[in-house]
Amino acid sequence: MRAIGIILAGGNSNRMKELTKKRATSALPIACGYRSIDFALSSMSNSHINKVAVFTQYNSKSLTQHLNSSKWWDFGRKQGGLFVFTPTQTHDNNYWYRGTADAIAQNIDFLKTSHEPYVIIASGDCVYKMDMNKLLEYHIEKNADITIVTKDLGEVDDPSRFGVVSVDSSGLITEFEEKPIVTSKTLVSTGIYVIRRRQLIEMIERAGAEGGFDLVKDIFIRYKGLKKIYAYQMDSYWSNITTVDSYFQTNMDFLNRETRQYFFDEYPQVASKIEDLPPAKYNVGSQVRNSLIASGCIINGEVTDSILFKEVYVGNNCTIRNSIILNDVYIGDNTYIENCIVESHDTISANSNYVGTPDDIKIILEKNERYVL
Repeated sequence: MRAIGIILAGGNSNRMKELTKKRATSALPIACGYRSIDFALSSMSNSHINKVAVFTQYNSKSLTQHLNSSKWWDFGRKQGGLFVFTPTQTHDNNYWYRGTADAIAQNIDFLKTSHEPYVIIASGDCVYKMDMNKLLEYHIEKNADITIVTKDLGEVDDPSRFGVVSVDSSGLITEFEEKPIVTSKTLVSTGIYVIRRRQLIEMIERAGAEGGFDLVKDIFIRYKGLKKIYAYQMDSYWSNITTVDSYFQTNMDFLNRETRQYFFDEYPQVASKIEDLPPAKYNVGSQVRNSLIASGCIINGEVTDSILFKEVYVGNNCTIRNSIILNDVYIGDNTYIENCIVESHDTISANSNYVGTPDDIKIILEKNERYVL
C-alpha cells in the first residue's frame, strides 16, 4: 500500500453524557463484540495499509488496553505496525493536544520518518466499512491535493455534528462549512481524508507557526480556494456516534438483518480484540426475540429488541426491551428496563424499574454492592 494511516481518537463528546465519563468515544462498545475504533482499523488493515498511528488523549486507558496488541487487526508484521501516541511532555512542549492538527504536529516525526507518499486520516468514532484502495485510486485519478470522503445523509440531521460540503459536477468541493448551526445541505464530511505526506507536513508546520490547531478549520477550509479538494462519495453504511441518540440508533441498526450481514458476513469482515469467554447461556424459561447476545451472558428473563454486551447477567422474571446493556452488568430479579442504556460494570437492584422513551433514551448508572450479607 502506498499510504500510511492516522486515526484521530483523542476527542471527547459532551453530547455522550455519562457514556464518555470513563472512556473515549472511540472506545465505545458497538454491536456486542466491537469497539468504535475497530471499524477504522479494520478498513485500513483490509486495504493493506500496514502502518497505522492512533492518536489518543481523553480517557485513553480502556482504548489503550484494547490496542495492546496489533495482531487482532493483522498489523503485527516485520514492516509497519500499529503505533499508539499520547501527549508527551518534552523540553520544547508541555501542551495536551489542542486540536486535530496539533495532535499530528506533536507527532510529526511519525510522518517524517515514513516513506509512503500518501496519508489517509480517519476518525475513530464512526461505524463503516471502506475499501481505501479505491479511495486512493480516486485521489490519484483526480490529481487532487486533498480528498474528503463524503456521505449524503438524505435528510437534514443535526448540522452542528458535521462538516457540510457542496460539490460541482466533477466532484470538486466548492463550499465547505464546519459544523454550522443551520444548513439545508445533506452532504457531509465523514472525517476521512487523503493527502500527500509531504504536503501534509508542510501544511501542519505552517498552521502551527500561525497558531492554527484544527485540521479542518485551519487547514482544509483555509486552503479550499488554493488547493484542489475533491469529494469521494461513500454509498454504503456510515454512522457517526457522537451523541447518545446516534450511538443508540447505530447499535439498534445491527438488529436489522441486512446491516448484520453487511458487517458480520460480507467480506472483508471487521476485526476486534477477542476475549476467551463461554457462549451465552439461556436458562429454562428465558425468552429472547430479535436481539444480539454476546459471549459470557446468562439469561433468565425476557429480552426483546435489545443488545446485550459481554458477561451480562439477567435475573429471573426480568424484562428488557429496546435497550442496550453494556459489558459486565448484573440485573437483579423482577427488573423492568425499556428504552435505556445501562452502563458497564453496573449492578441493578432487584425489583427496579427504568423506562425511557424512543426520543429520550435513559442512561442508567446504579452502583450497588453485588454481593451483600
